[in-house]
Amino acid sequence: MNPPCGRCNKPVYPTEKINCLDKYWHKGCFSCEVCKMALSMNNYKGFEKKPYCSMHYPKTSFTIVTDTPENLRLKQQSMLNSQALYKEDFERNKGKGFSVVADTPEMQRVKKTQDQISHAEHVEVKPSDGRVHRPPVGLIQVCVCVCVCVCVCVQIKYHEEFEKSKVRSDKRYQAMYSYVAAEADEVSLQEGDLILDVEPIDEGWVFGCNQRTGQRGMLPANYVRPV
Repeated sequence: MNPPCGRCNKPVYPTEKINCLDKYWHKGCFSCEVCKMALSMNNYKGFEKKPYCSMHYPKTSFTIVTDTPENLRLKQQSMLNSQALYKEDFERNKGKGFSVVADTPEMQRVKKTQDQISHAEHVEVKPSDGRVHRPPVGLIQVCVCVCVCVCVCVQIKYHEEFEKSKVRSDKRYQAMYSYVAAEADEVSLQEGDLILDVEPIDEGWVFGCNQRTGQRGMLPANYVRPV
């Protein structure tokens, strides 16, 4: 029995048969799905078992990652880990005579602006009149003052956030039950362990540090209680 054509569903005879994309086609039916241009085995492009010409071949798109509970939990954990590293850097450099400023997007923009201002001091502009002009010194000084003020505000903001997080992390929790970590980012517990720097992640998990082992990570919220 002759197989049906992938386009018109009529029987395909051996003398006119094209076997492609897991289907059989009449030579006249093997054409672009969009513009109907006749195709051959040398110039077709297959997509979802349908033939296309190069012009109308569907463009693939990126897959959008949804905010699932697991992705939100991992995002929150990453933020807490970054905060913990910042706090460690602050404590390590405290008292050395300078302030630690995180390399945040705001600070990167400020640094870029300062570099542009520094470059502007040495730029010579030649307009249509042929004369050489330099940027006004007063304008450059104003821009520098604005950048300095922004830097100070950013430093104050991050120190305030650090102090707030320090107050939150003073809470101590104690393990009511033993728990064996099931993942690499979790903390094992023994009944009676003290948990420091506790931060809630969601309804069922918290982030903290086991004082006995020094291990830092996630643990089930219903296994610990405040002390």
